[in-house]
Amino acid sequence: MPGLKVAVIDRDVCRFDKCNHECQRFCPPQISGKKVVVFGEDGYPVIDEVLCIGCGICEKKCPYEAIRIVNLPTEYGKERVHQYGPNAFRLYRLPVLRKGNIVGVVGMNGIGKSTALKILSGSLIPNLGRFDVEPNYEDVIKHFKGTTYADYFRSLRDKEVRVSIKPQAIYEIPKAFGGTVRELIEKYSEGENPEIIRELEINKIYDRLVSELSGGELQKVAVAVALTRRADYYFLDEPSSYLDVYNRHAVARVVRRVAERAGVLLVEHDLTFLDYASDYIHILYGEPAVYGIVSRPLSASEGINELIKGEIRQENVRIRSYNIKFRMPDLSPAEEGRVLFSIPSFRKSYPGFTLTVEGKDVKEGHIIGGLGPNGIGKTTFLKVLAGVERDDENRVSLNLKISYKPQYLEVVEDVTVEQALSRFDWNSQENLSLLITPLRLEKLMQKSLSQLSGGELQKVAIATCLLQDATLYALDEPSAFLDVEDRIALSRIIPAYIKRKGRAGIVIDHDLMLVDLISDSIIIFMGTPNVSGTAVGPLGKREAMNEFLKNMGLTYRRDEETGRPRVNKPGSKLDREQKEKGEYYYA
Repeated sequence: MPGLKVAVIDRDVCRFDKCNHECQRFCPPQISGKKVVVFGEDGYPVIDEVLCIGCGICEKKCPYEAIRIVNLPTEYGKERVHQYGPNAFRLYRLPVLRKGNIVGVVGMNGIGKSTALKILSGSLIPNLGRFDVEPNYEDVIKHFKGTTYADYFRSLRDKEVRVSIKPQAIYEIPKAFGGTVRELIEKYSEGENPEIIRELEINKIYDRLVSELSGGELQKVAVAVALTRRADYYFLDEPSSYLDVYNRHAVARVVRRVAERAGVLLVEHDLTFLDYASDYIHILYGEPAVYGIVSRPLSASEGINELIKGEIRQENVRIRSYNIKFRMPDLSPAEEGRVLFSIPSFRKSYPGFTLTVEGKDVKEGHIIGGLGPNGIGKTTFLKVLAGVERDDENRVSLNLKISYKPQYLEVVEDVTVEQALSRFDWNSQENLSLLITPLRLEKLMQKSLSQLSGGELQKVAIATCLLQDATLYALDEPSAFLDVEDRIALSRIIPAYIKRKGRAGIVIDHDLMLVDLISDSIIIFMGTPNVSGTAVGPLGKREAMNEFLKNMGLTYRRDEETGRPRVNKPGSKLDREQKEKGEYYYA
C-alpha cells in the first residue's frame, strides 16, 4: 500500500529559468540543516526524496503545475529493481519468464513495460535503485539469490541464454539498414523459417527497399526477423502497432507456434490481441513517469478482467478508483431515425488501385465503424468524404461541416496543448467531464505539441476533432499509440460525445474491441490490398461482424464476468460450438 509522500517534478513542464525558483523559495527552508530543493548542473530543480516531507507547498506555488505530490509504495522498497535517477522513474519487481508460454505485459504508457523488457532481455542492467553507482550483474545476482531470477541473470551475464528482441521503435530500422527486405532477413535471421515468412506474407515484399515499407509492412518484417532467430526467449515490444486486424492475428498465430519451443514476453495494448495470444499476464500499475509495480502473474483471462475491474485481488490493491463495465450490444434492428445526410456511391482510382463505395444514408446519432485490411481503401474513403481528395466523377459533395482526424499526425504549429485547444470551448463543464478529463489531458496543457509522445499527440488530435461543431466526425485510427486505459476511455467518449450532440461519426480502426464497442453499424472493406477495394455497407452490426469474423476464421464472445469482448481460443469448445452454429459473433 502507498505510504511515503514525495514531490515529483515533470521536466517537460518545468520552466525553472522563468519562475524565480518558486519551488525552492517556498519550501520549508531547512530540515536537519539541509536544503530539500537544490538545482542540478543542468539548472533543473532536484528534490531530495529522503528530506522531503510531502507538505505540498511547492506543488501549490509552482506557476507551471510542474510539481505534484505522489504516494510511493514503501512496502515494495526492497523490491525496487531500477531507478533512472533522482526524482526519476523507478520500477518495482519484474515479470516471470516461462519456457513454452507467452507472458503478456499490459499497463499505461510510462509505467515501465519497456524498462522491464529491456532488463530481462539484457539491454539494461538493473541498478536496484542505486542510480549513483555503476550497475553490475554480480550485485543483481546477489540481490535475487534463491530465486529463478538469480539463475536467469547469471545466464545473461555468462551469455548462456540466447534472446531475440523486436523493438518498439521500428521506425529506426530504415535509418540503420538501407537494403532490401530479403537482405535484411538474410543478414539477421538464423536459418530462414519459411512458415513464418509465408504466414506474415514477407515473401511478397522481399525485393522492396526497407526504406520504402509502410508502417505495417515494417512491423511484420521486424517481427519476422526477431522470430526467425534462434533464441531461448523472445521479447516483443508492441508487435501489433501499425498492423491491421488480419495481420495482428497472423502475428499472434506465429508467436504461439514459436512459444512451443521457447519463452515469449509480449508487451501489448490491444486487449483482443493480448487475450488471444497470451497464457499469463502481468499488470503494471502505479503512477506514469513516477513509478511502476509489476503484479504477480495471472492467467490471461483473469489478468485482463482484473485490469478492467481496477483491482488485483491477489495483492489486495486498487489500481483504479472505478470499475469499467461493458454493456451488451443492442443487436436488434436500429430504430428509424432522422437522416442527416447520404453518402453517394462513388469510385476513387489511383495508378494500380481502385476503391468502389456503395451509397447509404447516415442517421442522427449513428456511429459507423470501419474494418478491413491495410491497403484496401479505408483512409481513401475518409479523405474523399472529408473533401481532402476528390472522387473520379466529383460525385461526393456532402455540403455539411465535417471534422476529420487523419491517420498520420504532424505538428504544424508548435504551440502548447492549451493554446491548440483554445479555439474551442474546451474548459466548459460538459467538455471537461465528457472529453478532457477522460482523455487525461489536463496534465498536458502546458506542454508544447512537439514535446508530446505519439499517444499524447493522438489524444490532442481526438479532442481537437470532437470539439469542433460539425455534422460528421470522421476519425482514422484513433487508437494508434494509445495505451489500454485510453482505448477503453475512448470506447466510451466517442459514442457519448457524438450521440449527445445528435450528430454522426465514422471511425476506422484496427482495434476490434474498440470498433465493436462504439459502432451502431459497420462498413466492411473487401478486395485485394493495393489492387482494388470495395466498401460494403454500412451493414447491421451482427451481419457485419459475422461476415468479418468468418473471413478471419475467428469467433467472438462476451466475457461473463466483465462483459468485455473476447476472441475464443482457436479449437476451443466455444470456438467449435459457435462455428457449428454459424454464429461467429456473440452466439
